[in-house]
Amino acid sequence: MQKIKMASVGDSRDLKVRTKQFALRILRLYRALPAKEEARILGRQLLRSGTSVGANYRAACRARSKAEFIAKLGIVLEEADETVFWLELLREGGIVKAEKLDDLLSEAQELTSIFVASLCTAKGVAA
Repeated sequence: MQKIKMASVGDSRDLKVRTKQFALRILRLYRALPAKEEARILGRQLLRSGTSVGANYRAACRARSKAEFIAKLGIVLEEADETVFWLELLREGGIVKAEKLDDLLSEAQELTSIFVASLCTAKGVAA
């Protein structure tokens, strides 16, 4: 029987903190968006996906089986990647200046990469 290869307790705690901080940054960005219809629509999408990364990661850490862990981590990855998409739309659509989004977009891309690698490790496949 193959053992679940999940993050160590220290790594898990660090990622929990990091994804929570990411959610708070998303919340602050949402609050600062211009009061235009397209900004509100994209902002709500961003708020949902960006804050769910941390919530779903916490749920993955409480998985009761390898299959449950992989399924929940897959959701985390989807939400992180979706967040990248909404941030890119805000930037490329000219709603928020690139320099205000670059650091947050970089963090979203890094988190996405981390979760891709974690999911591959959990599935036992190469990234």
